[in-house]
Amino acid sequence: MKIKYFYLLITAVCFSSCYNPERKCADFKTGEFTFDYEINGEEKTGRFTRDKEFSVEYYENKIDSSSVRWINDCEFVLKSLNDQSSIHFKILETTKESYTFEYSNAVRDPKKELIVKRGTATRVK
Repeated sequence: MKIKYFYLLITAVCFSSCYNPERKCADFKTGEFTFDYEINGEEKTGRFTRDKEFSVEYYENKIDSSSVRWINDCEFVLKSLNDQSSIHFKILETTKESYTFEYSNAVRDPKKELIVKRGTATRVK
């Protein structure tokens, strides 16, 4: 009896370890999106529009524009047109109307700790 449960447990672990989240990244290369973020413990919502070359972000009554360079279907770099800083994004999982991503500074400073954050963008249009 115990051996039967052992084999069931091993089978369940094997199947769950093979799970790969859906990633239809090409569906999110362009469009208008919203995203939630936190500043000083306060939850806020921003939005951005992205086409093949540029991304325009609207947050806290500010507008920031960046160029977009796709590395592959699921990774891209935004380079700010204002201060030339760059952020690397990696799409981890997609649904029909949203995607979950990780982001960090694209240019790594060996003197600073690399901080990787996560977020979710939801399609508006």
